[in-house]
Amino acid sequence: MARNTPRRQAPFDIAAEFYDFENDRHPILKQDVPFFLGLLPRRRQTVLELAVGTGRAAIPIAQAGHSVVGVDESGKMLEIARRKRDAVGISAAQLRLIHADAKTLRLRQAFDWVAIFFNSLLGFSTLPELDAVLSNVSRHLKPRTGRFFFDLFHPDHLRLAREHERAIEPDVFFVHTIGRTVYRETAIRRDVGRSLMHVQFRYRWFDDAGREKRATMKFDATYLFPRELRILLERNGLQIESLWGNYDASPLTSHSPRMIGIARAMR
Repeated sequence: MARNTPRRQAPFDIAAEFYDFENDRHPILKQDVPFFLGLLPRRRQTVLELAVGTGRAAIPIAQAGHSVVGVDESGKMLEIARRKRDAVGISAAQLRLIHADAKTLRLRQAFDWVAIFFNSLLGFSTLPELDAVLSNVSRHLKPRTGRFFFDLFHPDHLRLAREHERAIEPDVFFVHTIGRTVYRETAIRRDVGRSLMHVQFRYRWFDDAGREKRATMKFDATYLFPRELRILLERNGLQIESLWGNYDASPLTSHSPRMIGIARAMR
């Protein structure tokens, strides 16, 4: 049973309906789930996905025959995930969705795999939050045989040197569920001393009457270098087995865009 269901509005509640459509342009989101499925044994696996969001990864993992539990603090994102799950005929037994905080989650189950996709680990932006999540990952893995899959961006030193970035990554996308074209731009303010990024996604669209509508989603994120990542994992009972620099399975180098890896439970 999950404990400490979030009561506050999660940042991603604000733009949950936009999420699938605004992220459709990212090539890695066509690559990460096939890559993950290629790592799994042929036999049925139990998978816990933290920060499951709208079920983008969890649904095809369940469709591949695995038993999946997805956890997210955003109730709005989970509503969409349930809608999508039901639309493709996946049962709640195949894909169980839980509204809970990954830092305090307590399930009476140990899993073959715990997975966190697409930079979501970095949304736990302080060291206490990262330790809480990673110790929870270790707690929910089967002893010795359990594996943790993660995918983070590899920090770019030149970009981190920019204290402020405004109106970056402008994009226009059509949200089919509301029948609207939405414009989005991103602003980032960096606090290098605390390894923090204060991120804003700014949205604009027009309603049926032609009135301009606006919304802003604000959240903090961090970034990790490979050595920091290894230390954090090891002090929470996880040891890296494999580390790649992209979804072509290339090794991690100083020029790699991603840090994609598997860690095993050490206990």
